[in-house]
Amino acid sequence: MSAADRAPRAAAPRSGTAGGLTIAEVAAATGTSAHTLRYYERIGLIRSVSRARSGHRRYGPDDVRWVEFLRKLHATGMPIRRMLAYAALVRRGDGTISERRALLEAHRDDVAAKLAEQQAHLAIIEKKVSLYLDLEQQSARKRAS
Repeated sequence: MSAADRAPRAAAPRSGTAGGLTIAEVAAATGTSAHTLRYYERIGLIRSVSRARSGHRRYGPDDVRWVEFLRKLHATGMPIRRMLAYAALVRRGDGTISERRALLEAHRDDVAAKLAEQQAHLAIIEKKVSLYLDLEQQSARKRAS
């Protein structure tokens, strides 16, 4: 089994099961709204989901794993356009593994840069908090004497 085969089944966003989970169940299980699931399907982030005879969506385990992976990408701040590019590469198959890695590396670099910026901002806040603590302690000592 190759490393690509061991990757989260985000690489296979179709389950093919007719008796799967409803949109409400997937929304609850993944922390994604039904509206977002429909939107992701409409723009092509999620392939067309299997339907019951009633026409209601039925999600399989692969679909759920794919949605969970999309949620993680979204949580890292990945833009929808980059998520769409990633999904398109996944659908093209294992021949795109290097391109997927490069896309994720570029996103990783973006996240690391934002994290470094936030750490610098946090350092400024910590310095200011420390200054105020010192001022409060000085004020308390003056009152006590």
